[in-house]
Amino acid sequence: MKTYDWIVVGGGIKGAALAYELRKTGFSVLLLEQETTPQNATRYSYGGLAYWSGSTPLTCKLLEEAIARYRILDQELDADTQFRELDLLLTIAANGDPDATAASYAHVGIPPQLISVQDACELEPLLNPQAIAGALTVKHGHIHPEKTTQAYIQAFLRLGGEMQITQVLEVIKQGVKTTTATYHAANTVICAGGLSRQLLQSSGIFMKVYFTHAEIIETLPTDIQLHTLVMPANLQRLQLEAQATQVDELWNQPGNETVSAVLDAGAIQFLDGSIRLGQISRILTDPHAKVNSELSEKWLRNSIAQVLPALGNLAGIWHHCLVEFTQTRLPLIGTIPGFENVHVFTGFSSPLAMVPSLAERFAKFAAGNQDEILVQLSPKANVF
Repeated sequence: MKTYDWIVVGGGIKGAALAYELRKTGFSVLLLEQETTPQNATRYSYGGLAYWSGSTPLTCKLLEEAIARYRILDQELDADTQFRELDLLLTIAANGDPDATAASYAHVGIPPQLISVQDACELEPLLNPQAIAGALTVKHGHIHPEKTTQAYIQAFLRLGGEMQITQVLEVIKQGVKTTTATYHAANTVICAGGLSRQLLQSSGIFMKVYFTHAEIIETLPTDIQLHTLVMPANLQRLQLEAQATQVDELWNQPGNETVSAVLDAGAIQFLDGSIRLGQISRILTDPHAKVNSELSEKWLRNSIAQVLPALGNLAGIWHHCLVEFTQTRLPLIGTIPGFENVHVFTGFSSPLAMVPSLAERFAKFAAGNQDEILVQLSPKANVF
């Protein structure tokens, strides 16, 4: 039976980029994805690349590396990722303090500029001026996440990589068991996003990696033109994640809702004219928990309509996915202590912005090159 150098579990943007980089480095690689048409966080992402947002020397370096890769990625992968740069508008609620909000971003690599309500509405005419006290703006990268993922996968396959559609049930010593077969490899790396915690636990591995249930509406292509990427300056999702990790034991009991749901009203229009509206974030410890889509869609539409009135009633479909995160908001990358053949590439709260850089670093590290950054992201302190 064939034995690979690496099995990569998960065919989202992380798994696709990592499989490509490992194969490009010379390893034999098998990429496993459970769905022919994935319904994961990559599929429903806004596609934003916040390369300006680094707040430490580590994150600034990784974001600078990643945006440099994105600018040449189409040529490297021989594909169209729809990379572009556009204006990001971080809206400040009508009862918010513009100066205090701007000050809260002063520490990032490229601090956004505070602008007036009038200037914000000139940049984005669809904004409701009554709903905001001002906005912050900065240039922001953007890709089509599905097309980028497929570009990585196709480049990986052209290099001789292999891919199977099958669900991984368990990680075993030097391989994985799936619904269809057992595959063998010298190393296995888990890139399963919001399902990583459950998959690892089923294999007797307990790690401090978490997930939210995220909800968006995806509209049909429309003639309405959204000129910018709109997001709230005060992201409640970040506060939600911080609160949700305070008592890890609660995550081992499916059915808990440890923190009340939040909604960060935002919107982005893709080049085909479709718009993604979002997002609601829920902490439900069961990755397969059901959500009342009718009530969620109503809440989401009402909130969007307050900020962007023309978009609230656009025809669209409500979608749901899992979004991973960690206590530190940094990803976990490397070998799992006590399981020398099992590795993780997970916990990305905003994966698109850092994946190209970290996937490339991981592959070089796997080939024997030292990497001080990956040492800092090692899961050693996050296993219990």
